[in-house]
Amino acid sequence: MNSLMLYITLRQYEYVVAVADLGSLTEAAAHLNVSQPSLSVAITRVEQRLGASVFERARGAQIKITPFGHKFVAQARSLLALATQVERGPKVAAPFVLGCFEDIAPWYLAPALEALRVHLPSVMVQGWEGRFAALATEMAEGRVDVAITYDIGFDGDFERRKITQVSPVAFLATDHPLAKRTSVTLAELVEHPMILFSEHLSEGFVRNLFETLKLDPQVRQRATSLEMMRSLAAHGLGVGMSYSRPPNDISYDGKPLVTVPISTPEAATDIVLVWSRLRGVDAQFERILQILA
Repeated sequence: MNSLMLYITLRQYEYVVAVADLGSLTEAAAHLNVSQPSLSVAITRVEQRLGASVFERARGAQIKITPFGHKFVAQARSLLALATQVERGPKVAAPFVLGCFEDIAPWYLAPALEALRVHLPSVMVQGWEGRFAALATEMAEGRVDVAITYDIGFDGDFERRKITQVSPVAFLATDHPLAKRTSVTLAELVEHPMILFSEHLSEGFVRNLFETLKLDPQVRQRATSLEMMRSLAAHGLGVGMSYSRPPNDISYDGKPLVTVPISTPEAATDIVLVWSRLRGVDAQFERILQILA
């Protein structure tokens, strides 16, 4: 890991900005409550570090800012403003960010955002979609407050609250031998080539399920999205398996397909609210969890 050493301190940036604003070392020194010689030395050290003059100083004349100095002072102002914001902590008005696993976002995210708007109209809420790993990272780093997702890939650093339980479905071509069934089992599906999601955590979850049941799927294709899986299945390139079920049986390219529920009890899984256990849980956050669950 590379270390970063800052040679100009925030105090020195403050000195530069004060001199630029007041146009006088004497007035800036009085404003900053430092001696004029100390201020002059600090400005000289900054310029030596930069290798360029910020100010043009002449005895008995008003201080002028050089062209380079104007650019540097503008950057110094931005840096000081950012430092002030960081020191004060996150803004109170920052939006509450509700994440959602992208495959189920069309079913869950918009209704959840609407519910929060109705019940907590004073709270600014934003939605964010992502895959399992991205959701975990965004929550751990504080950019997403809570997520609606399958409980896949979230370790002990996260808290959970169950929303509902869902069972998977199989996507089949209309002429597939299992297409006329009202339900199928995983044991029946593994007799046919399958399509799984290519995401590491998603595929790992499904493979663990098959291993628990001592089943060995024949994986013919991998898909990066739900609609890609449905399209591949519609064209007879394998049997897709997903916990998300679109309301129609037409793929994006217009090809009809069949969606059949998977009845294996062990295949059922939970949709949960997930959030970092290091996140503070105040009254408003608890209220949000109650609304979403």
